[in-house]
Amino acid sequence: MTAESPGRDCPLCPRLVAYREANRAKWPEWHNAPVPCWGPREAPLMILGLAPGVKGANRTGRPFTGDHAGKLLYATLLKFGLARGEYREDPKDGLELTGVRIVNAVRCVPPENLPTPAEITTCNRFLVAERAGMPRLKAVLALGLVAHNALMKSFAIPAARLRFAHGAIHQLPDGVLLADSYHVSRYNTQTGRLTTEMFEAVVAELVRRIGPG
Repeated sequence: MTAESPGRDCPLCPRLVAYREANRAKWPEWHNAPVPCWGPREAPLMILGLAPGVKGANRTGRPFTGDHAGKLLYATLLKFGLARGEYREDPKDGLELTGVRIVNAVRCVPPENLPTPAEITTCNRFLVAERAGMPRLKAVLALGLVAHNALMKSFAIPAARLRFAHGAIHQLPDGVLLADSYHVSRYNTQTGRLTTEMFEAVVAELVRRIGPG
C-alpha cells in the first residue's frame, strides 16, 4: 500500500478484509483485491463509481467489467469518443479508454454492494490522490449519491452545500465541474429510474463543456 493506492492486501477496513478473504477462499481464481483505477491520468474527465461489484470488477480486476453496470457505461463512453474498441465484459477485450479515467469511491468490494460511512472515509485518501494525479482534470461524473458525497469529502466540502440531483452540474472551488447521474446499476436501468437517454444526456453535456479529451 502507498499513499496513492491500496495494495493487494490493504488492511485498512477490517470488514472488507474479512469479505475479501472469504471471497478468495470461495473463488481463488478471481481478482479479489482492491480494484485499480483505469484510464489515462491525462484525461479531462473522471467517472467516479461506488465500489466494485462482487461478480464484476472484484472478479475481473477492471472497473465496471463483467457485470450489468458496465454495459451502459462503456457503450456510452464509446458513443461519445471517450473510449475505443469493443466492450466484451473481459479485461482482455482490447477496450481502451482515451478521454476518461474510472475511479471508485471505495476500492474493495463491500458486502451487499454497500460500504459503510467509515469505509468510504478511510478510502477517501486514495480518491484525493487520484484527483491530484490528474493534471488535466476538468470534470468528475459521480454515479450516485455515495460517489457525489465522496468527491465532496475529497475537497473537504460539506455534503449539504451541493446536493445530488441527476443531471445537475456543479462548479467546485478549483474550477472542476461535478456532474451527477444515477448509478448505471441493473436496478436503476431495469426499473427505468435511469434510461439510456438520460445517461447519454449527462455525458453529452459534459463532452460539450470539456471536449472529448
